[in-house]
Amino acid sequence: MRIAQISPLYEAVPPKGYGGTERVVSWLTEALVAAGHELTLFASGDSDTSARLVPCAPRALRLDPQAGDAIAAHVLMLERAFLRAEEFDVIHAHVDYLSFPFARRVETPVVTTLHGRLDLPCLQPVFREYREQALVSISDAQRKPLPESDWRATIHHGLPRDLYRFSRHTDGYLAFLGRISPEKRVDRAIEIAVRAGRKLLVAAKIDAADRAYYEREIRALFAHPLVEYVGELDDADKQEFLGRADAVLFPIDWPEPFGLIMIEAFACGTPVIAWPHGSVPEVVEPGVNGFLCSDIDSAVRAVENLRCLDRARCRERFEERFTSDRMARDYLATYERLAA
Repeated sequence: MRIAQISPLYEAVPPKGYGGTERVVSWLTEALVAAGHELTLFASGDSDTSARLVPCAPRALRLDPQAGDAIAAHVLMLERAFLRAEEFDVIHAHVDYLSFPFARRVETPVVTTLHGRLDLPCLQPVFREYREQALVSISDAQRKPLPESDWRATIHHGLPRDLYRFSRHTDGYLAFLGRISPEKRVDRAIEIAVRAGRKLLVAAKIDAADRAYYEREIRALFAHPLVEYVGELDDADKQEFLGRADAVLFPIDWPEPFGLIMIEAFACGTPVIAWPHGSVPEVVEPGVNGFLCSDIDSAVRAVENLRCLDRARCRERFEERFTSDRMARDYLATYERLAA
C-alpha cells in the first residue's frame, strides 16, 4: 500500500530524548516499510526514517528556540500532505483533531490515531462536529468519553522486538521514567520507595509548563538519600536503566491513554507496579508482569512481593502482545478495511 504518516512536529521521528507519539510513529513506519509497503513520512527535518521523508520543520519544535507558533507549522504540514492525497491509498494522521478539516475534503481514506486524553470538556464540540472521522484508540479506556465517534479499532502500541534486551539480573533499585508533572505522581513513587527502604532512580524531563510544580512540590523530595535524579534518557540509556531495575513504578493520577513506559519495561523483563487508571488494566496483568495498586500501602506490599514474579514471563508477554510487528499488522488491517 501507499501510506502517508503525518507525525507531530514537537519531536523528531524518533525523538532524541523523551517523546511518546513520535516514537510510536517511527516504530510503526519502520515495521510497515519492512513489510514491503511504500511509506511517506511528514515530520520534522531531523527525523531518521526508512520512509520518504517530507521535512515540514527544520528540526523538532521542542528543541528549536526559533520555532515560533507550533500550530502554524502543523497547519502548513497538513496543507502539504493533503495536497498530495491522491498519491496515497490511505493517510494516517497522528496530530489529534488538527487534520479533521483537511480530511473532510479529500476522497483518500484518512484515519487518525488519538494519542492523548479525551475526557476534557473542550474537546466534545470538536468531535461532535467531525463525528464522521475514522478514529483509532490506543486503549479501550481512552475512547470512553467519545462513544458516538467513528471508532475503527483499538490498537495497543508495540515496539521493535529487539529494541531492548531481556535482563535477568538487576541492581535492586526501583525506577521512575517519564515527566515530572502532577499527573505522573513522582511524589508517590518517592514515598513508595522510601517506605519500602529501596533506592529509587528517577529519569524524567521537566517541561517549562511543569517547572513551577517541580520547584514547589518535588525538588525537596529529591534530596532524600534513597532518591537519585538521573535526568532525561534516550533509548540507549533506557536499556540499562529499565533492565537493571527490580520494578518500574507507575503511580499515575490521570486517565492514561496507554503508557509506553510499561511495555518498554516488559521488554527488559522488568515488572510494573501501577495505579489502575485509564489503560493500565489493559496492559498490566497482575501477578504476571506486575501489580495494580490503589494506595501507597498496597504498593509497598507489591514491592515486597516482586520476588514472586518471573522476569522471563514479563518478556514473554511483551513478545506475545506488544511488538511493533503486531501493531503494524493491526494497522494494516484497518487501512485495508478503509480502502475497501
